[in-house]
Amino acid sequence: MTAYPIGRRALGALAIGASAAMLPGLTRPAAAATPDEIKKAGKISIGILTDYPPFGGIDENQKPAGYDADVSALLAKALGVQLQLVPVTGPNRIPFLLTNKVDMLVATFGITEERSKQVLFSNPYSAFTTYILAPKSTKISGPDDLKGVRVGVARASTQDSAVMAVAPKEIRIMRFDDDATTTQSIISGQVQAIGASSTVLAQLTTNYPKLEIEPKFTLRAQANGMAFRKQDAALRDWCNSFIAELVQNGELDRIHQRWFKTPMEPLPPMPAFAAG
Repeated sequence: MTAYPIGRRALGALAIGASAAMLPGLTRPAAAATPDEIKKAGKISIGILTDYPPFGGIDENQKPAGYDADVSALLAKALGVQLQLVPVTGPNRIPFLLTNKVDMLVATFGITEERSKQVLFSNPYSAFTTYILAPKSTKISGPDDLKGVRVGVARASTQDSAVMAVAPKEIRIMRFDDDATTTQSIISGQVQAIGASSTVLAQLTTNYPKLEIEPKFTLRAQANGMAFRKQDAALRDWCNSFIAELVQNGELDRIHQRWFKTPMEPLPPMPAFAAG
């Protein structure tokens, strides 16, 4: 696995080819609506996080690397088209999609009812658990213990909404632009705890063992889906079949083991939301 230092990731890298091309500031209208139209265009642009390794990051050569990049590369290969990976952040993922700066998202995007009002989701292709993380010496065992505590979260993330759902009135939530800066906030002591995933916990444990960061309590288990504009149901359906094939042939497990060094747990079912 490529070792990524925790910190803000440069988003200006450019890598062109079937493997990936990062195009910062891409503003062209997306031509995608169906798999056939993508094949005719000969390329697909996919929004991907570059600040959340090992799901999405950049390597020492400033090229996209991670679980989501590998899945995207296989997706483009299955379609027989060139892949363009476009850097996105937690807050701008949906705007990039809805303003046609990307054709779709493969961006560690938690499937939630609120988001499903704006976009279509594929079936889950990855999953992780989010927690309240804090040093071992910090006495937190449940939401009530967050009274008066400075808690960092990535703005507009699922952990942001999960913390808000359980937070007492006295909590002091500090919102940051992305997971990298949120992680830095607990390293520097700017906050006392953070809402973050098992991925961030692994990074902190590996790179900052002296901090003794541990999970205090679980916020939620998150199923991640690819995301599409509402009118692109045909592309969503094609991607559902693609995900099922990756699970069946073991390729998704191989990607997971490459980046996480553990076998992939069974993917969770598609979350069910109330009609309307």
